[in-house]
Amino acid sequence: MHEILSQEKSIYIQIKEMIEDDILREILLEEERVPSTNELARAYAINPATAAKGVNLLVDEGILYKKRGIGMFVRTGAKQAIMEKRKKNFYDDYVQRLIAEAVSLGITKAELVAMILEAPGDE
Repeated sequence: MHEILSQEKSIYIQIKEMIEDDILREILLEEERVPSTNELARAYAINPATAAKGVNLLVDEGILYKKRGIGMFVRTGAKQAIMEKRKKNFYDDYVQRLIAEAVSLGITKAELVAMILEAPGDE
């Protein structure tokens, strides 16, 4: 969890996404404690309130939960919930735009599928 923060989006969103990424990559496991807001603030040289804002978004989404006096923990089912949310976002953010661009260029669905099948990547 030592990625570099960028200027492209809000720091608290980047903190949220980094924790999600660590859950997806199983660096943080379900029912495992996540770094505290103070630990995150030190690691990234940011304000603890900014780190807390990112963590609290994950609490609001049901990805993390608080054990009083102990810290924040990854909720059971968090990995699956993140995957489902990101798959939906992938469709909304990429697939729909891809199809719209293909239509504007006169690319048929069959041509688009052929392009995807020809592209290198996991089979």
